[in-house]
Amino acid sequence: MIDKDRDLEILSTFMKYNSVYKHNLTMLKFDENNWILRRKVYKSKLTFDYFIHGIESGNRKILAEAITLIESENEKDRDLANDIIDTCLPKSGKSIRIGVTGVPGVGKSTFIETVGLQFLEKGKKVAVLSIDPSSITTKGSILGDKTRMELLSKSENAFIRPSSAGKQLGGIAKHTKEAMLLCEAAGFDVIIIETVGVGQSETMVYNMVDFFLLLMLAGAGDELQGIKRGIMEVSDAIVITKSDGQNIQLAKKAVNAYKTALHYFPQKNLNWVPKVLDYSFINKKSVEKVVQLICDYFSNSEFIIHKRKEQEKEWMYEHFKNLVLEDLTKMDKNIIENVLSDLNNNKTNAFKAAQILFTLFKKNEKN
Repeated sequence: MIDKDRDLEILSTFMKYNSVYKHNLTMLKFDENNWILRRKVYKSKLTFDYFIHGIESGNRKILAEAITLIESENEKDRDLANDIIDTCLPKSGKSIRIGVTGVPGVGKSTFIETVGLQFLEKGKKVAVLSIDPSSITTKGSILGDKTRMELLSKSENAFIRPSSAGKQLGGIAKHTKEAMLLCEAAGFDVIIIETVGVGQSETMVYNMVDFFLLLMLAGAGDELQGIKRGIMEVSDAIVITKSDGQNIQLAKKAVNAYKTALHYFPQKNLNWVPKVLDYSFINKKSVEKVVQLICDYFSNSEFIIHKRKEQEKEWMYEHFKNLVLEDLTKMDKNIIENVLSDLNNNKTNAFKAAQILFTLFKKNEKN
C-alpha cells in the first residue's frame, strides 16, 4: 500500500467512526488533496534527529509523536522506531516504575492524579502511561484519561499518554515497555503505568515495573476473594480506596481482612513485606502515606537492580514470541485458509490444526 492510499484509509476510517468530524469537514468543503499534501510535509520532518533531539530535550509533543511511531503497525516505521529505541536505551532506567491496577470504578485515575501531584510537589517529573480497553467491534478505544486527570495534565512536568490495549492481554499495550523507556530518556523521574483494570489476570505489568500496587474497594470481596492466586500474590501493596464518609469503617475492616489474606502467601521478597493501606483523595494525609510507602520501597536500590535484570529475561521471551507471531501472519494465506477449512468442517481439531500450522511455519522458515 503506497503512502497516499494509507493516508486516505486513515482518514476514511476516522470519518467512519466520527460523524461530528465528518459533518464539520463537509461544511468546511474539505480538500482531500490539500490534506494529503500537508500530511506529507508533516511526515517529512519526522526524522531520526528530530525525534532524538526532541526526546532528549524533554519535548512532550515530540515524545508523544515518538510513542505513536513505535506503536505503528506500518513496517516502514519499524526501522526508525528501533533506531530511536536503541539510542534512548542507554539514557533510560533512572526512574522509579510504578504499576497501578484494579477493577473498573475503583478510582485508578483519581488515585494516580493525587499521587502524581504529590510527586510533582517533591520536584519530580511524572509520566503516566494509561492503557484503555479496545472495542471488539471497532477495535478503537476512548483514550479519555487526560480528562480524568485534569490537574495533572496541566503541569509542564507531567506527561499523560493513553494507549489502546488492542489484542494484548495482561493489562498493558503491546509497546508499553518501549514507551516507558522513551519517557525515561526524556527525563521523567516517576513512570506510572495504569492497566486496563479487568481483575485477576493483569500480572504482565508486574514484569515491567518496580512497584506493583493493587487498588481495591471496601466491601467488594472478603478474604476468600483475597486469597485467590494471581494478582494478589504479586502485589507490593494493596490500597483500599474511597475511605471517606460513611465508608471509613468499612475500609478499615477491609484493610484488616486483606492483611490477614496476605499471610496465606509465601513472602516473594525478603527485602519487603506487602503493605495494606486505606486511602481517600480528599484526605491529604492518606495520600502522603501512600507516597511515603512507595518511597520506602525504593530505599533498597540493589534489590531494584536485581529485579530489573530478571524482568529483562521475561521481556526477551515475550518479544521473541511477538516476533514469531508476526512471522506467522506473513505465511501464505491459502495455507492458513486450508487449515481453517478443515477445522470448520470438523476434519481436525484446534490442537491438531495449531500443530499443522506450526509445522508448516517451521518449513517456511527453513525455505
